[in-house]
Amino acid sequence: MTLTLTIPDMACSACAEAITQAVTTVDAGAVVKADTETKVVTIDTQQPADAIRAAIVAAGYSPN
Repeated sequence: MTLTLTIPDMACSACAEAITQAVTTVDAGAVVKADTETKVVTIDTQQPADAIRAAIVAAGYSPN
């Protein structure tokens, strides 16, 4: 499944890395592509969307 999330509070590459690490704790095989300019994160994952969103929220970000 591919998720496309907008994360307004993702400001820099360190934010993108933190989000990537949060996602990979839930799904080690996930492929995460984060664009800090558009604030869009695309995630290819086998985990439920709610689990991915919860991991991102736990990392301190607000996915839409």
